Amino acid sequence: MKLFILENCPHCMRARHWIEELCEENPLYRDIPIELIDEAKEVELADSYDYYYVPCFYDGNIKLHEGSASKEIIKNIFNDYLRRNGK
Repeated sequence: MKLFILENCPHCMRARHWIEELCEENPLYRDIPIELIDEAKEVELADSYDYYYVPCFYDGNIKLHEGSASKEIIKNIFNDYLRRNGK
């Protein structure tokens, strides 16, 4: 899974905090590979994906969520990922 962020974005910081919190609450979430991509540092890669707002979650080429995310939204993304991958 790819997570496009901007380092100083408050929505991205909150999403990263909730990811850590969710991983503490449910050890299965720790098995989800998350590649953090700072779009300001990896411009070419970020430009190859179709999104406008961060944070933005992708699984392969499938956009899972774009923009401000609540803890519940991230939890649903994780649960859907685990379901799709048979875990």
